Amino acid sequence: MTTPDRPGFVLPLLLLAGFRTLIDDLHAELARQGHPDLRPLHGFVLQAVGVDGTTASELGQRLGVSKQAAGKTVDRLVALGYLDRADDPADARRKLVRMTEHGLDGLRRSAVVFDELRDRWAATLGPDRVAALEDDLHVVASANFFRLDMPGWFGG
Repeated sequence: MTTPDRPGFVLPLLLLAGFRTLIDDLHAELARQGHPDLRPLHGFVLQAVGVDGTTASELGQRLGVSKQAAGKTVDRLVALGYLDRADDPADARRKLVRMTEHGLDGLRRSAVVFDELRDRWAATLGPDRVAALEDDLHVVASANFFRLDMPGWFGG
């Protein structure tokens, strides 16, 4: 029940602050490990590109942004060495966006760092409390919680 000392608007702010803390800590560690240019948006993009690659148009759909917005982000990640463009072997008229080894390394390192951050939270709060928090969030969060269209959602 909402009370004056726990107004309803505080819950989403705390959830966002927890998310922001994890993401900021992730990117600080990735910078130390050789990925100083990766930004939170880039993680969504790399996940949406996937190991098989995609087109800029498909990428925009997956992210919930325009093809042009996806293309600008792809341009940046190509310049940083995380993605490349190649001819689609199935259709010469299409260009595929694919992850480079540097991009794959960034994703692999992200997974390891997220495990370390979860362990850090467990050391602070206790493993049972972190597991309970995850279980509770699974109950109240959308069944389709792993969505890549967050950039489009945040952008309006």
